[in-house]
Parts: sequence; C-alpha cells; structure tokens
Amino acid sequence: MSTDETVEVQTKMSEIMVKDKDISVPGETLAVGMDILPGMGTYRDGEKIVANRLGLAMIEGRTIKLIPLSGRYIPKTGDTVICKVIDVGFNGWRLDTNSAYSAMLSMKDATSEFIARGANLTQYYDLGDYIVCKIVNVTSQKLIDVTMKGPGLRKLKGGRVIEVNSNKVPRIIGKQGSMVIMIKDATNCNISVGQNGLIWIDGEPMNELLVIQTIRKIEKESHLSGLTDKIKEFLEKNGKAKV
Repeated sequence: MSTDETVEVQTKMSEIMVKDKDISVPGETLAVGMDILPGMGTYRDGEKIVANRLGLAMIEGRTIKLIPLSGRYIPKTGDTVICKVIDVGFNGWRLDTNSAYSAMLSMKDATSEFIARGANLTQYYDLGDYIVCKIVNVTSQKLIDVTMKGPGLRKLKGGRVIEVNSNKVPRIIGKQGSMVIMIKDATNCNISVGQNGLIWIDGEPMNELLVIQTIRKIEKESHLSGLTDKIKEFLEKNGKAKV
C-alpha cells in the first residue's frame, strides 16, 4: 500500500461525531480515530475520544475539547482577573478573586513606587476597591499571589462590576477580542473582562445597561452557532450607535 493510500485509510477511519459548539454529556463518544487528539474535559478510550463532563464541544484542528457549562472559577497562573480588596494589612492587601480562594497583593507587586515601611496602604488600594491584576503564582495549597505590574493592570474607578459564569468568558471576549470590541464600539463604554467572571463596565447609564443586556444574551446563547451575527443584530436594534 502506498503512503497516499495509507493516509486515505487513516482519514476514513477517523471521524468526529459532534459538531463544533454541540453540547456533550459525560460518556458520550466525541470522535473515533488515533489521529484526533483528546483535549481538556475528554479522555481516550481505545480509538474513541469520550466526554468526561457536561460541556460545549470545541474542535481546534486535530484536537477536540470540552468547555464546562457551569462551575466556579478555578484560579490559574497567568490569568488576568478583576478582584475586590477585602482586607488591608501591614504588608499588603487581601483580595476576593470570585473563587473559593482569596489572593494576596504584596507591596512590591502593588506599584512601581517605593512604599515606606508603615505607610498608609489605603492611599493605594482601599477596602471595596476593584482592581485588574494578574495571577503570578498558585501553590498546591491554593495560596494565590497577584501583581499589578503589567500592561492594562490598574485600579478601576467609577463604573459598575457584574458577575458572569467564568466558563462563558471566552465567548464574551470573542476571537482575538472581537466580541468585546464590537460591544465597546456600539455602546461607547469602557469594558474590562476578568477571566474569573467579573466584568467592569463604565459609560453612560443607558449604554451600561445595554452592555449588561448584551452580555447576558451571550451567556444565555453561548452554545448557539452564529452568535456574533445575533449580537451584532441585537446591538443595532437596541443601541443608537452603529456596529
């Protein structure tokens, strides 16, 4: 058998049993074939790739994975998150990460400015403040360290913060930020999306409301195909600005 014939046989034997963005249930066979790779939320059983949880099927090249439809945020190193200051100590700030675990922001990671020993730390971040920060370390005991040093990391002033299912954040952001950019352009609002499911919105009150309605629609319909067109139509119908 020639190489071309071998490739053709392998291709025929491999088959993806679900469509992109289909909802799959635990134990469901998602694909058959050794040249299709199991991703997050799936496992290999012989030649089959099987779902190990309820989720949204995502096909990326030769890999198939499942995005969970529910569940609280689990902190990961490298995530950009929006956190609320819940305690100010002598050496730093404790933050609510919208997960089962709080995080620590140390003085050295809080600002490029020199902070003198004994300084009043509330002048930088006070109780109730929201900040955009980045997770730099998560220990096995789920001790979390964050930093404010990096592009886009800052204290949030004004606006409002809403909570969404953290598993829907990739759909709200869109490919290369396309969805959130479209919402920003249509509403003239500033929007920051944390991977922990908190979203900050700042603009005219009616425009902020439209952003919230749009985000809730994305949450509700994230599993549907053609979502971008549906959201574009929704914004054009409900907003004054053109998309």
